[in-house]
Amino acid sequence: MSVLKSRVRLTAGRVEAFTCPPGKSQAFLWDTDTPTLALRATPTGRKTYVFESRLNGATLRINIGTLAATLEQARTKARALAVMVDSGIDPREVERQQQADKAAAEVAAAAQALTVGDVWPVYLAQGKPKRRDAWKPGYRADLEAMAAPGGVKKKRGEGLTRPGPLFPLMALPLADVNEDSLKSWFDREAVAGKHQAARALMMFRGFLRWCSARPEYRKLTDRDAGRAAAIVESLPSNTRRTDALEAAQVPGWWAGVEQLNNRTASVYLRALLLTGARREELAAVKWADVDFQWCKLTIADKVEATRIIPLTPYLAQLLATLPHSNEFVFASTGKAGRIADTRASHAKALQSASIKGLTIHGLRRSFSLLGEAAGAPAGAIAQVMGHKPSGTAEGYRPRSVDALRPFLEQIEAHILALAGVQYDPKAQPGKLRAVVRREPLGR
Repeated sequence: MSVLKSRVRLTAGRVEAFTCPPGKSQAFLWDTDTPTLALRATPTGRKTYVFESRLNGATLRINIGTLAATLEQARTKARALAVMVDSGIDPREVERQQQADKAAAEVAAAAQALTVGDVWPVYLAQGKPKRRDAWKPGYRADLEAMAAPGGVKKKRGEGLTRPGPLFPLMALPLADVNEDSLKSWFDREAVAGKHQAARALMMFRGFLRWCSARPEYRKLTDRDAGRAAAIVESLPSNTRRTDALEAAQVPGWWAGVEQLNNRTASVYLRALLLTGARREELAAVKWADVDFQWCKLTIADKVEATRIIPLTPYLAQLLATLPHSNEFVFASTGKAGRIADTRASHAKALQSASIKGLTIHGLRRSFSLLGEAAGAPAGAIAQVMGHKPSGTAEGYRPRSVDALRPFLEQIEAHILALAGVQYDPKAQPGKLRAVVRREPLGR
């Protein structure tokens, strides 16, 4: 490459007049005032100021800028670069470090601006509970509802939905979630409902734990913000519910449920008592999960993917009376296609039986207590209910479906006896004939 060099005192006029001679790839006009500064011209007419020196025995050339910079600005820059080179510093490395620092600062600034609402959808998509591959649909729906902005038409009743309890946190920068901000949020939400606010807080704690485990969010997350003493002290007491049917209440409860106008809800509530299943587990049962031939029932399980329990004679006959409207046993015309909320129906049954304070989950506790009264082993009861294996009084020994069958039939017979229900165990499913005796057991 042919290069032309000459040295003069650079002036504005000389800079303007300097050009690259024909046949040359570039030409340099060196400044006598600042020996490391040159004006570089190319055949295209482009002119730039450059700095040239030697560092560690090698030529070092750095582009200072175009003619947009004044001559004095170019001289000042060249002198500063010369000082660095004389000190053994490579200006190019300094520039690279400055660019890296600038990029890091921009990333840090963007991270500081990252809001809870920016990360929440990622949490919903990628987060999951322990020992699970994904959220349960019901809990996922609750997470979405807790952070929903509201303002949509209610599915039931008039008006628009309210924002979820976690929605006010969505606009908060993740880095600003701390004890003070969470305490302020919780106090406001607790005015509308302390237990709902507490449940929202528990969900948000899970979000913070997930963020603290992710490298991209860890430095922005105060994992223990939701566990601060000031917040914990404000939580409502976590008194464990103990509601359950007493033996003497079974006849009235059964009669009240049996008389419900909603046949599906009536069978569903009785099936909850006869199986001890969780309400969502039983509501999701499909006809494909019911084996009338071998008398088995497959249920979605909280601990394992599914569990199989015996299909007892009365329950089999009861289920067979339901119509096959869709794939779900407890079908509904709602969006989900299955029964969703039976609290209103249950309340009617309770009112007719003069029973107060019994929740849907209380039927699960009732199954356990009535099962003990029937003489079934604790391990068998726990296995039917889908409890996590643990050391019980008898020692937890998983049983086969056939081994569980006599115990579950024993429990069913005990409950039906308390309810005063007579039926033919050998009747074909769908031909249930039940008679309520005038004087149930226990009276």
